[in-house]
Amino acid sequence: MNRRIFLKQSAAYASAPAILSAKSPNSMFQVASIGVGGMGGNTMMSVLRHPQVRVVGMCDVDAKTLELATKGMSSRRKELRDPAAKERLAEAATFRDYREMIAKLGDTVDAVTIGSPDHMHAAQAVVALRAKKHVYLQKPLTHHIHEARVLGVEAAKAGVTTQMGTQGHSSVETLLAVDLIRSGAIGKVKEVICWENKKSVWWPKVTQRKPQADPVPANLDWNLWLGVADEVPFLEGAYHPAMWRAWTDFGVGMMGDMGCHYFDVVFACLGLQAPKRVRCLDEGSKGGLYAQRRHLELEFPGTPLTAGDTIKMTWTDGGHEPDKRVIKPSVLTKDTPSGIFFIGENGGIFKPHQQRPWLVPEEKFTGFAYPKNRIANHYTDWVDACMKGGKAAADLPTYGCLVTEAVLLGVLSERNPGGWIEWDAAAGKVTNKPELNAQLARKYRDGWGVEGLG
Repeated sequence: MNRRIFLKQSAAYASAPAILSAKSPNSMFQVASIGVGGMGGNTMMSVLRHPQVRVVGMCDVDAKTLELATKGMSSRRKELRDPAAKERLAEAATFRDYREMIAKLGDTVDAVTIGSPDHMHAAQAVVALRAKKHVYLQKPLTHHIHEARVLGVEAAKAGVTTQMGTQGHSSVETLLAVDLIRSGAIGKVKEVICWENKKSVWWPKVTQRKPQADPVPANLDWNLWLGVADEVPFLEGAYHPAMWRAWTDFGVGMMGDMGCHYFDVVFACLGLQAPKRVRCLDEGSKGGLYAQRRHLELEFPGTPLTAGDTIKMTWTDGGHEPDKRVIKPSVLTKDTPSGIFFIGENGGIFKPHQQRPWLVPEEKFTGFAYPKNRIANHYTDWVDACMKGGKAAADLPTYGCLVTEAVLLGVLSERNPGGWIEWDAAAGKVTNKPELNAQLARKYRDGWGVEGLG
């Protein structure tokens, strides 16, 4: 299925008329990338699949990662195999500090992709937006709720095209789930259950901070890596390159890693807004590390697609027992460690992560004609929208920042377990536990402040 879709997209681009660049007619769409390892590198290379994209700048705090990227290779040793795409990044200027890259490249850059650790997302995106660059920003969009609110305002003010990096948003599997819900196949939705029981591969080898630093690798600029976060000593096996997500200073735990994908699907299907309240039903997390498992409940205002004035969504990860109400289709014989279950008035939808949705119970939907596939690509959707002056599928001001706020409220409840946290979305405040409002923002480290942000 994915190969067929890719070939169709490639053929469509080959035969399509030239799309005009955001700044000058008949030119290439010029991109600078911040963070070119891991998902940042994957984002840069995926955007390059669009035949009119040229990468003119690359920035990374790790010199080894940056060197691999200039050769068309990701830090995971995946190679860009398209010679034409490789050629379109061969002459990119390289930088270690994103602020220098944006300032020096100036108007030669149309757009910026961002795939750095979570704690740097908001600062990098807002600097790019204030420079009037289109932005593709990996999830979670921000580290704190205040940042998400500022980001939405700045994106709208800049008048550019933005995209949240939840690539599954545009997958045929998600689009099919959206079409099934909106077709009324299971009636209005009464409740949503999400579970994620994959191993936390990002958990650090070193979980105890010691006052004395380990030697910083020669390829890593630790000061630039820390960026806006408070200074801590470098510890081998604790943070870089992929273990930062577990630390509250730098990541948002499993909610930031996988929660964004699941929340994105649910928001897309039901048209949700910010939750009314949220709570953590287990012990939550303490200290400098997030928990390795969590059980959360969120209550959202109802929409025309939900059965009541409110709708409950449950999130579990880390090995919680599955909800007994979940109906798994018999055709899925293997274990399903991750998924979403929509409980409707007239049946359910079982959607494993990154797989197609199924109507259940199966006997009730015998002979049901599933909607036809819609073909989309999240990365080239953003490029096309930028060049045409339109809106991308997961636009930040009207969609992405709302999803992010819900995810971060889940994180807030994880850090403060033991009862409902009531959220006033209009005011952007916790109403029943006002002391928690101090946790909605952070002060950036000296020398890294961004006006109005931190």
